[in-house]
Formats: sequence, structure tokens, C-alpha cells
Amino acid sequence: MRRGKSSESACTPAPVILADLVARAQRGEEVAFAAIFESHKRRVYSLCLRITRSREDAEDITQEVFLKVFRKISTFRGDSAFSTWLCRLVINEALMHLRKNRVEHVSLTDSEGRQEGPARAEFGREDLQLSGTIDRINLNAALGKLSPGFRTAFVLHDVEGYEHGEIGRMMKRSVGNSKSQLHKARRKLRELLHPPFEAQSAPAH
Repeated sequence: MRRGKSSESACTPAPVILADLVARAQRGEEVAFAAIFESHKRRVYSLCLRITRSREDAEDITQEVFLKVFRKISTFRGDSAFSTWLCRLVINEALMHLRKNRVEHVSLTDSEGRQEGPARAEFGREDLQLSGTIDRINLNAALGKLSPGFRTAFVLHDVEGYEHGEIGRMMKRSVGNSKSQLHKARRKLRELLHPPFEAQSAPAH
């Protein structure tokens, strides 16, 4: 899903309106800050969830992110888009949280996918809706197995639609590093989603 095509886009203020809200929030207008929160909270939560793989952690981080936005919005100078500045706060907060909490969190969807395995249609022709659901479950489970750095690179580029230059600025890395992280993330996902035939057909002991 690329930026501008998500359900969030319908409630995200236009750039001119957002710039006015930011300026008013910087002057201390709580109503303006509340409008920024309402228009961005779903996207922030979604990004936190994709990085942490935990609903509880995503909720906590989302709250912490907006507390930091409230405290730091005066430091936003407009050198980049507000969404880029906000996303940088999200990434920093999420990765810092993961470093502090090494215990892996497994979402309900992932745990169901691992325990039950891929579901199959028993009769008739292929169920395309079921196949799509299985693909999403498998992808979510595979994303959960990536390192935080690889997962973040994949989510920002392939899901959120940010360019490598933007990702580099968010993560304070070079464009080349961003491309390398994404390449390795995609390769690892392919390995997880499509293991070698020998591994698939090996008899159980």
C-alpha cells in the first residue's frame, strides 16, 4: 500500500491546512494539536504495530510519540515534511522500545498462523478470498521474523511508500544503506515465504 492510497488519506489535512495547524500548535493552541493528533493517530499506530508486532506496545508507543510531539513541535522548522518529521519520531521511539524489550511479542494473528498452519480449501475450486487471507497471515508472520532494522526498511518503503532519501533522513543513514537494508529484507522474506524445495519436502523425523 503506497502513501496517498490508504484509508488514512481521507482524514489527513491538506498541506496548507496542516501547516496552519502545526504553526498554531507551536504557539500552544491545544485545539490545533488535538486536530493533528486525530488526523495522524491511526497512521502512527499502524506504523508502530508493523514495527513492533504487538498491539499493546503499539498503543503505548503511539501515546509516547504524541507526548513527544507535544513537547517537541516547537523544534519543527519545516526543513522536511511534517509527516517525515513525525515518522522519524515514531521510528526512534519504536526501535528504542524494541532495544529495551528483547522478549519477542507475538500478535494474535501471528500465533494463530503458527499454531494452525496454512488453511486449505477442502473442496471445489480455489477460494481466492481465503488465499488472500492466507497470504496476508503468512506475510505478517514472516515480517515478525525479520530483525527490527530489516522490518522497518521494508515497512517504510514497500508499505508506507517512502523513498530511500526520506528513509535515510528518518533513520539517519545513507541512501545506500537504506537500499541495502531493503534488499536484504526482501531476500529474507522470500526465503521465509518460499523455502527451498528440499526443506519443504524433507521427511519429518
